[in-house]
Amino acid sequence: MIRVDNWQPADGLTLEPNAYRAAKEREFSLALTAGPGAGKTEMLAQRADFLLRTGSCRYPKRILAISFKVDASSNLKERIRRRCGVELSSRFDSYTFHAFAKRIIDRFRPILNGDEALEPGFTIGPKIPHKQVDFTDLVPLAIKIIKESHVARNALRQTYTDVFLDEFQDCTNHQYELIKAAFQGTNIRLTAVGDTKQKIMGWAGALDGIFETFKQDFQAVPLNMYRNFRSQPKLLRLQNEIIRSLDPGSVMPEEQIIGSEGQIQIHPFQNCEEEADYLSKQIQKWIKEENVPAKEIAVLIKNQPDLYAMKLMVALRDRGIPYRNEQQMQDITVEPAARLIVDFLLSTFGKQEPSAWIRLMENLIPFTDNDDEKGELVQNWQRFIIEEKNLINQNPIIPMNPKRWDCLKRFIKKVGFQALMSLSHDYENESRLREVLKDTCYKIDQLMSWA
Repeated sequence: MIRVDNWQPADGLTLEPNAYRAAKEREFSLALTAGPGAGKTEMLAQRADFLLRTGSCRYPKRILAISFKVDASSNLKERIRRRCGVELSSRFDSYTFHAFAKRIIDRFRPILNGDEALEPGFTIGPKIPHKQVDFTDLVPLAIKIIKESHVARNALRQTYTDVFLDEFQDCTNHQYELIKAAFQGTNIRLTAVGDTKQKIMGWAGALDGIFETFKQDFQAVPLNMYRNFRSQPKLLRLQNEIIRSLDPGSVMPEEQIIGSEGQIQIHPFQNCEEEADYLSKQIQKWIKEENVPAKEIAVLIKNQPDLYAMKLMVALRDRGIPYRNEQQMQDITVEPAARLIVDFLLSTFGKQEPSAWIRLMENLIPFTDNDDEKGELVQNWQRFIIEEKNLINQNPIIPMNPKRWDCLKRFIKKVGFQALMSLSHDYENESRLREVLKDTCYKIDQLMSWA
């Protein structure tokens, strides 16, 4: 534990003044707005580091983070593990709203009665009385439990000192009702982070003016982060002019966007075929004449790539340019089970992959103060990896080998299926875990066929 005055951002990072103030806030709830690329997730990671390292979140209390998407939840958890280390980050819980609601239902299920009563081992799917609950009913049932049970409400409030709400602009009325039922009127500090200009969940009932409502309900201090760490100065200045029209109070100070780096070009086209032809030629030129690695070229599309980039993908294929639709990969790469499998494959068959090995051991070796016990477990896994390396010649991982995934079967057997299920609340439904494992192998096969 370190003194509050001695804390500095982890990994030597420099935070802008408002982000630094937000990271160190110990009294008030915060309503923090920021644009894309402003470092919202990093600020939350640094805030968790501050709270845990300084004892502002005193043991055995914990920090709760609630996100709207599985990948955001996993990303935040992993980033905090890197900032704080395994021991401190073990006191950080990161869930989606529905995973958090299900956790409440699992723990206090007996409170539900009548038509809403659920049997032990209930599953999620089309509603079957007492046996299966619809996905959309998870949050309302959790609200009912918290509102009706003093025990459930107190247990939740005694667990956490701080709650992080990521991408808060997308909060729906039911989700916000859950937050209020659980934490309003307590001393728990809430940090709501989001971009009011980037609301994507309007179709799902996201609340208008949610930050203003939150500030009033939780007496939260409003702050804004201006700095964009993803764009070059020329792009920042263009963004600044757009922001000036949309939200004058969020304009970035001129001294933060000085510089001549970056390019802005506008190319009008008569139709999508003409656009696809131009872009594919330009990409081919970058790769063959300017030696730009293909992996450093990305085309951003605001709508579904399969629909709006079809002509471009055809043009790239006709020119022999390899491409990948990242949207198809994102859903599987954020799955904890998929990432564990990839780290195993990298550690076993990759060329010097220390980062993958570290992540693998962090997931497979439980935290312990006993160095001898930990060393024995690590050596056990090292022996297993060496054995698998020796077997790769017999069953290479190539698409035409029907036994290519025998190594993965042995890995899963050694880890234990129950241990894999514990990686995510979504895996409590065994069929979901099996689906992720199957999809992971399919995606790897697909990538190898493209290589």
